[in-house]
Amino acid sequence: MRKRAAGGRRFLTLLPPLALLAASAPCLASWSIEDARSTAEIHGLYEIREEARRFVARENATGQGDWIALDPNLKILVARCAVPLKTQWTPRSYGMTGRNVMVSCAQVALPHKPWNVHVPVGRTSPRPPASR
Repeated sequence: MRKRAAGGRRFLTLLPPLALLAASAPCLASWSIEDARSTAEIHGLYEIREEARRFVARENATGQGDWIALDPNLKILVARCAVPLKTQWTPRSYGMTGRNVMVSCAQVALPHKPWNVHVPVGRTSPRPPASR
């Protein structure tokens, strides 16, 4: 009987955090890349994604593939860039899984350091299976 009572108390201690998590789920679910715009201090992920999309569109126009830039990780937070962003394919030596576009900022407001954000890339149409 004691074990059941101890388990009940443990559940009661977990109840408030679980209720808070359940109540915040709609807010978390409604956050999107469209909301992540630049401010005076922060460079927005929306603008970073758009720069990656422009790069991919240029690459596709030269016959380099049928790629589409996806959304960067919403957990990323970078300082506002003071110069135009640079884009390139992420070098394979960076160890990223899959294809990525590296969006870089060479100069930010002090005391921040330059940054790179890796935007994942996918195919617009699935590739046919490789023949054996």
